[in-house]
This record gives sequence, structure tokens and C-alpha cells, in this order.
Amino acid sequence: MGFFHTFLYAPIFNLLVWFYNVIPGGDIGFAIIALTVLMKLSLWPLMQTSLKSQKALQEIQPKIEELKEKHKDDKEALAKAMMEMYQEEKVNPLSSCLPVLIQLPILIALYRVLLNGFGSENFQYLYPFVQNPGEVNNIFLGIIDLAEASLFLAVLAGIFQFFQTRMLISSRPPKEVRGSKGSKDESMMASMNKSMLYFMPIITVVIGATLPGGLTLYWVTINIFSIIQQSIVFKKKST
Repeated sequence: MGFFHTFLYAPIFNLLVWFYNVIPGGDIGFAIIALTVLMKLSLWPLMQTSLKSQKALQEIQPKIEELKEKHKDDKEALAKAMMEMYQEEKVNPLSSCLPVLIQLPILIALYRVLLNGFGSENFQYLYPFVQNPGEVNNIFLGIIDLAEASLFLAVLAGIFQFFQTRMLISSRPPKEVRGSKGSKDESMMASMNKSMLYFMPIITVVIGATLPGGLTLYWVTINIFSIIQQSIVFKKKST
């Protein structure tokens, strides 16, 4: 057994089977939702810091564009000025990357678990304290086969991705700064944000429609939880 299997695949497989055993109804979909919520709660402090950093970066974007205009011919001076501004604004531009790096291997492991399925041949990976259910019901809510691709869940993931992305898009700069030297850059950024608002949900639907329904359900749950988390963090920041 390799590192990936021992420390990622096997724990996630066992957690899913354990949730399947203890949650009434015998539905692997609820086990996936429970696992997702558990993971998001465990990463809450990191995600909270990441969201605050993303929002802060968006808020100081006009200042960043002004510095780029001021030091457009001197990259060294620009880098120094930006570092000073980050320190003054107490913003860490790298803090938003850590949660993504942590979640990526977990997502890959979950993909492998759902791709391999819950056949009896895989129950050999169960820990001694996890009960063998004999078989696992892949039908979520009695209608959606999570072992197969689900267009419905993919569209649902795309819808929630839209709302999550919209919450992260920075507001337009105040009227008094429009028309400044950085206004063209700000307009371009607004245009890129608008494109991202629709591009990300479309990509989510396209990719989600090719994945096992269980993984798409994970995606839906992640987006819903992220929307709730963003609402809480941004509300606290505005008060």
C-alpha cells in the first residue's frame, strides 16, 4: 500500500462507509454530504482566512492598479511598493492558496473512491472497527444513481457555482476614482469578472456531467457550504 492509499484513499473510504452505517436510510448520498460537511468544518479556520484575504485583495485592487501605472517602467520599484502596501493593508496574497492545496488531494482521493465503487471486493480496505455493510445503496433519494454521471446534479452544481462566484466578485470602484489612469484596467477587470461569473458555472456543468454522480453531489455540497461560509465571513467583515 502506498502513501496515497494509506493516508487518503483508505480513510475517506472508511469514513464514507461509517457514515453510511450510522446515518438512517442506507443512502450513500447522505454519507457523501456528511463527509463533505465534516471536511469543510475542519478547514473552516483556513477557509475563513482565505476568504478574508480574497475580499481584501479585491478591495485594494484600485490601489494596485495605481501602483502598476505609477511604476510601469520599474518592476523592482513596483514589487517593493506592492509589498509595502500589503503590509500596510495587512493582506497576505498567498493565504488564499493553502486551502485549495489541502483540498486537492482529498478531492482526488474521493474521486478514486467513488470511481472504484463500493463493491464487496473493496471492503477488504475497511478498518476493524468499521462494520461491513455487505452492500452499499448507490441510489440517492431513491432516484439518482451516484455511481453514474448525473446531468441534474451537474446543473445544480453550476447554479450554486454561479452564486458563489458572484459573491466573490469585487464591486465597481467608487465614482470619484473612475476616469483615473487606472480606470481602463478596472473596466477590463470588471469585464473579466463578469466573464468568470458565467464561465465557471458552464465549466462546472460540463465537467460535472462526466463525473460519477457521487462526486458531483460532493461538488454541490461544497458550493452550498461555501456560499453559507462566505455570507458569514463577509457579514462579519462589514459589521
